[in-house]
Amino acid sequence: MPTSLDRALNSKNTFLAFSGLVTAAAVWSIWGSDMFPVQPDPVGDPNTWTEPELRRWLAAVSLRKESEMRNLHPNPKDSREELLERVKANLRAPRA
Repeated sequence: MPTSLDRALNSKNTFLAFSGLVTAAAVWSIWGSDMFPVQPDPVGDPNTWTEPELRRWLAAVSLRKESEMRNLHPNPKDSREELLERVKANLRAPRA
C-alpha cells in the first residue's frame, strides 16, 4: 500500500517543478546577470555626441560601482541643447 510520500514522489507535478528549478538554475548559470551588457559611455567632445548618446550619458546607472552612478533622468522633452548643457555641467574628472 503506497504512502503519501510514495505518491508525492511519483507525481508528475513534483517532477515538473523539480525540472523547472533545474532549468532555471542552468539558464542563470549560462547567461548570468550580464546577458545584456551596458553600453560604454560615449567618448570625446560632447558637442559631437548624438542626442541618444547625450541621454544615455545622463541616465547612466552602473551596477558595479556606486561612484559611477549618474542617474540624472533626462526629460524626454528636452532639446539637444538642453541635454548638452546638462552634460557639460555634470562632466568632471574621474575620481582616483
